[in-house]
Amino acid sequence: MKTALTIAGSDCSGGAGIQADIKTMLCNGVYAMSAVTALTAQNTVGVTGIMDVTPEFLGEQLDNIFTDIYPDAVKIGMVSAGVLIKEIAGKLKKYGAGNIVVDPVMVSTSGSRLINEEAVDTLKEYLLPLADILTPNIPEAEVLSGMKVRTEKDMILAAEKISKKYHCSVLLKGGHQLNTANDLLYRNGSYKWFFGKRIDNPNTHGTGCTLSSAIASNLAKGYEMDESVERAKDYISGALLAMLDLGKGSGPLHHGFRLITD
Repeated sequence: MKTALTIAGSDCSGGAGIQADIKTMLCNGVYAMSAVTALTAQNTVGVTGIMDVTPEFLGEQLDNIFTDIYPDAVKIGMVSAGVLIKEIAGKLKKYGAGNIVVDPVMVSTSGSRLINEEAVDTLKEYLLPLADILTPNIPEAEVLSGMKVRTEKDMILAAEKISKKYHCSVLLKGGHQLNTANDLLYRNGSYKWFFGKRIDNPNTHGTGCTLSSAIASNLAKGYEMDESVERAKDYISGALLAMLDLGKGSGPLHHGFRLITD
């Protein structure tokens, strides 16, 4: 069985972060492991608290994973402190990790800021150059590219800038900012659109975590980048179409929509 590791924060409400990643990896056919970067107190309405782990303990988690059940792919989500980002980068280099998917999480779906400016600079310097693919949304792409993204042409230019700067593939998510479900994959000097059907579902808590974990799962199974993205997009669409409705805010996806229940 192929394996995947998520390095991210915990979401106690289960819709995003480590919890969403593990559900996604399981439902995409790989064995999931996790290294927790932070505990968050959050729900579908917002984030009320973040408690980071120490870099030493994060490093110990990663040592135990890589020296026993080596991951075929790694997904990295919320890391709110620069010292933790440096710790992750060091361990990925030490163990020669591959199929690295970085979701450069900066703001939650509910609008809560999850990373400070110092950590953004550290992310850019230490972690993003190790990625095989980055999966920013439009606000995150604006930070990484240093430009405003208002049109599809802007998306192409921003993705190109990010890809050239960090020498990796970039999946720039259109999302609600452009009122479209179309995502842009830029890699190896060319781009490809992944056209999605707009699904009228307000419950989108954890969509970014879920998409990046699904991509990592498919890379772990040996699919090429384009097909991994396509399969991940199909999975997201199914999870949204299941129309799960939980919580008072933007609720979670139905990660287990493919499972048969009675």
